[in-house]
Amino acid sequence: MKIVFVRHGDPDYVNDSLTEKGFREAEILKTRISKMDVAEFYCSPLGRAIRTSEPTLKLMNRKAEILPWLKEFPGTVADPKTGEKRIPWDLMPSYWTKDSDLYDKDKWIETPLMQSGDTHTVYKDVCEKLDNFLANHGYVRNGNYYKAEKPNKDTIVFFCHFGITAVLLSHILGLSPVVLWQGFVALPTSVTTIQTEEREEGIAYFRCRGFGDVSHLYEAGEIPSNSACFCELFTDKDERH
Repeated sequence: MKIVFVRHGDPDYVNDSLTEKGFREAEILKTRISKMDVAEFYCSPLGRAIRTSEPTLKLMNRKAEILPWLKEFPGTVADPKTGEKRIPWDLMPSYWTKDSDLYDKDKWIETPLMQSGDTHTVYKDVCEKLDNFLANHGYVRNGNYYKAEKPNKDTIVFFCHFGITAVLLSHILGLSPVVLWQGFVALPTSVTTIQTEEREEGIAYFRCRGFGDVSHLYEAGEIPSNSACFCELFTDKDERH
């Protein structure tokens, strides 16, 4: 089984849609996805993901099922400085790198930061829904791997978001999502692929075959958007800090 995570195009967050560039990216993306033999399409309920899926679905004369848990990860934490609610993955390195537990696949969720809001409960709920989804597709969670009860070569496409992709990957692969949130980035319309390997009969583990690939944009002459990235140098005042 193969799962393809597609991040939405360059976002217009104010209107929960895409920018002009984002719509161009979505048009370019359709050529890449349409070459895949896709068994099922699923989409976040948020507008920017839906708009990204539309060119592909129209070209392939297909529909996508909306999965509410594919929306951008809604968990929050209390800001360490202000106490205000905020997303859990935009953290300054001088803060989060001091806490070794945030690197740990089991301990991260019990840290004071993650317990300060609802991130820990939302994370567990999303992971439960993911496991139910995979069970319905033939792969049942058993500890840190999946029992291949109905093994298959289906390709599933998720149109969603960077934050939730990191969450889902962290659960499937057994990693702290903090490391994925802070150490990786999936640019707009990037493609991330994981595929089962059943080296022992009935025992499946997913392996990442590509993360955040935007080769389709380069091939079309479209420079990828830096949405979700921060400044390369602190002196780059025109870039997000």
